[in-house]
Amino acid sequence: MSDQQSFTKYENEILPEYRQKMSQAESTEDVKKFFVYSCLDLLGRIFSPGMSFEYEDISLNPDGEVCYTLHDRLLDSADFSDALKNSDLSNILTRLSAPAVNRYHHLDKNPAKTNAKIRG
Repeated sequence: MSDQQSFTKYENEILPEYRQKMSQAESTEDVKKFFVYSCLDLLGRIFSPGMSFEYEDISLNPDGEVCYTLHDRLLDSADFSDALKNSDLSNILTRLSAPAVNRYHHLDKNPAKTNAKIRG
């Protein structure tokens, strides 16, 4: 049996700013953007300086069974794939996606309120 790594320390470092950004999101696009940038921040902390990440590497999938999508480039990386299998990384990404999906659906159901905020 192999040891399982935990990255909750890094999750806890990004959570306050992540929650603040989610509460301030005014559109579904804001939600997607804040989710991706927060995940990239998390991954940068975990894998620094060994790997670099791009915006397209992860995306929010609000209507999927798994609420986020990882790009094949990440999944093909031995280090990333190993961390995904032998750590709590997938659980953390799932926990980060939950409030994003909730906020996404809330804003999606109320587009008039969102548009009013945007137009001022």
